[in-house]
Amino acid sequence: MPHRVSHAPSSVPVQSDPQQPLPRAVWALAGAGGALALASAVAASSSALAAYFARRIVTPERVKVEDQEVLAVQGEGSTRRVILRATEETRVDGEYSLFFNRGAGHVRLGPLEDYSPEEMTVTRPVLAEYSGDMTTAVRARWSGFVYSTPADLGLGFEDVTLALDVGSAPAWYVPAGDPGGTWAIMVHGRGATRGEGLRAVPTAHALGMPCLLLSYRNDGEAPATPDGRYGLGTTEWRDVEIAIQYALDSGARDVVLFGWSMGGAISLRTADSSTLREHVRALVLDAPVVDWVDVLAYQARLNRIPSRVGRLGQMLLAHPWGRRLTGLAAPLDFRAMDWVTRAVELRTPTLILHSVDDDFVPVGPSLELARRNPEMVTLETFRHALHTKEWNVDPERWERTVRSWLADELAPRRVPPGTA
Repeated sequence: MPHRVSHAPSSVPVQSDPQQPLPRAVWALAGAGGALALASAVAASSSALAAYFARRIVTPERVKVEDQEVLAVQGEGSTRRVILRATEETRVDGEYSLFFNRGAGHVRLGPLEDYSPEEMTVTRPVLAEYSGDMTTAVRARWSGFVYSTPADLGLGFEDVTLALDVGSAPAWYVPAGDPGGTWAIMVHGRGATRGEGLRAVPTAHALGMPCLLLSYRNDGEAPATPDGRYGLGTTEWRDVEIAIQYALDSGARDVVLFGWSMGGAISLRTADSSTLREHVRALVLDAPVVDWVDVLAYQARLNRIPSRVGRLGQMLLAHPWGRRLTGLAAPLDFRAMDWVTRAVELRTPTLILHSVDDDFVPVGPSLELARRNPEMVTLETFRHALHTKEWNVDPERWERTVRSWLADELAPRRVPPGTA
């Protein structure tokens, strides 16, 4: 039987990790005597860079960089304000979080109050201090996670464990409505943790849906696999399948999968490959990866990696002979995760929420998937949200869109007379 520990609403800080872009590669080619030596050096350098690029894609980042500068903290209690160095992220309106002191500290920030282009600073109110003393913070990490645990939402919850094939993984169960109805299962993205899904819990609760927020292999909370590598959806979907089975064993009739970024790729793969796919009622995907090849090509350009080197990195990830360089136990099947090409094969009703200026997972494949399969895919675009921060920029619109779409999808279907 799964282990459960019940909690009354209280604030228990848990480190949450934002989506992390791949680091910019620093590389140089050294000259060599003669054209043949130079060609060899170029080939060797390209291969080394391709291997580096490929490894970074599938290697979890255990240390999160605190790259946001905290300039001042003013006031106390409800009047507290924080002054930060202005960046592309901190200038965007909405609610966000700061994590500091290596994740031990966490505060929730409100909408932008002041932006000084001359001094390159922004001022934001502090809405909640979940843990740590922010007056000691000098550096911090910007995040779209605005809650640490379900308790920060004022909700009771249970700590449960899921029996994955790599070991026991922690999850949160947040009860609501009828446990025998439809459950919401939240699947976080690359470099993130289960706290990413907390923003969607109130929306699911408004529809009477109990919520299960899981951890999965190699995410820093669940056990690691022997290779310690992300499968980009090719392996993690099995952990979501275990979560679905947990929900069914607990009385659920069916489930809706919510997925963020790589969690979208995992959710799509689950709905396609799981033996329990008939119980997946719908998908709600926020800035999902629907074509990894497109994302990797974009990341190569972002990191100033030549296109040929980026393609070589993809080959290393996709072929058995690349395992020695990538550390993967098995190659990745990018074709199976290309939902633009496979658009007509997607038969699960899907809502996609994606910002047109996403700086990590380009919106193009989501647009094309919706165009190719309008019967199954509904797309809602946002602006200024960057990556997986659609809720943060406009929570009312996000919640209204999801609630309305799901209410329609979960409504009992009326059977026309005479068509039993």
